[in-house]
Amino acid sequence: MNRKNLIAIACVFAVMGMTGAAFAAVPLYRMFCAVTGFDGTVMKADKAPDTVLDETVLIRFDTNVRGLPMTFRAEQVSQRVRIGETGIAFFDVTNTSNRPIHATASYNVVPERAGPYFQKLQCFCFEGQVIAPGQTMKFPVQYFVAPEIATDRESRGVREITLSYTFYPTKGAEPAANPAATTGAAA
Repeated sequence: MNRKNLIAIACVFAVMGMTGAAFAAVPLYRMFCAVTGFDGTVMKADKAPDTVLDETVLIRFDTNVRGLPMTFRAEQVSQRVRIGETGIAFFDVTNTSNRPIHATASYNVVPERAGPYFQKLQCFCFEGQVIAPGQTMKFPVQYFVAPEIATDRESRGVREITLSYTFYPTKGAEPAANPAATTGAAA
């Protein structure tokens, strides 16, 4: 084999490797964020903590919709919970179109340094939802703020956390017919 053929083969393998890495990057990044709480990603917990502190944190809820004919709102604007205490919040989603919507919600928290400590026990995020025309669905989120937030040097001053959800189209979704429907409702 001559040098030109070796270079061509190396380039083909490099392009194939980069394409594979591009497809793997999103799930790997999502997994990294879920494990570490990086970039404000909320972590999943198996059980609530045994310790509940006297300190409280105000949890604010924000809802957004991208490219879907639907409304999405939190039933409550905020909740005050004690650190370590389990809270539950409810969110309403209504399909305002005459077609089924295929959607998925993603989330993050602000400030980012609270990400490792804001943990969810139950969530509708990253699960594909099919919402029938005109249907309203109620989704619960069960969460807590881990007691370790009070002793971490970086995050112990956090007194407010915003949990933000965004619904976006997934398989079978059609774009919103009216741009006003894509803005969602901030709660």
